Amino acid sequence: MKVTLIDKMGTDLTVVNAARVSYAKTKEQFEDNDEKLIAFLAKHNHWSPFAHTSLQFRIKAPVFVARQLVKHQVGLSWNEVSRRYVDFPPEVYKPESWRGRPIDSKQGSAGTVDLGHAVNHNLETVTESCLILYNTLIDKGVAPEQARMVLPQSMMTEWYWSGTLYAFARVCNLRCAKDTQKETQDVANAIAMHCSKEFPISWKYLIDKHT
Repeated sequence: MKVTLIDKMGTDLTVVNAARVSYAKTKEQFEDNDEKLIAFLAKHNHWSPFAHTSLQFRIKAPVFVARQLVKHQVGLSWNEVSRRYVDFPPEVYKPESWRGRPIDSKQGSAGTVDLGHAVNHNLETVTESCLILYNTLIDKGVAPEQARMVLPQSMMTEWYWSGTLYAFARVCNLRCAKDTQKETQDVANAIAMHCSKEFPISWKYLIDKHT
């Protein structure tokens, strides 16, 4: 999996100026007292000043991760590789380990599960069979938009994801939480790292401390 920052607009000063323009005031440099203003905006959910900053990512992750993240729509734009148009050999995600089902929750995972040689062999065989069948259908002249239906959810996909700093804070406050699926959490943590680097003051107050 991979999260690459492609572009960004604005700084913490952008947030400050977007808020201060209400009083017909702006400034050229970020000052220590501006952090108090950002903290106030975040605490009281004055989100619009944060929406004047934005980031654009290119993300590579399995389909099952993408389908969780694409549920976040407000303040975000998503464009993904389409298997209707491309037919190059798919790449498949393989986890480092298989996690167990938690006893006291309907979601998430706990610990690891040893599948054994036979099950691991079946996994490899089934995955390889899906890829072979897909390539066979393409070679037979089947349209990519139909051939793709035999591909597994573990197939890797890529997308551009653009949005406001505030929108990505909403994503990360949910998806960086400890009870989120690990693979999705890994992507969200990488997004959070970039947001923290580019907007260190704003991000400190937008992100929930439990994440």
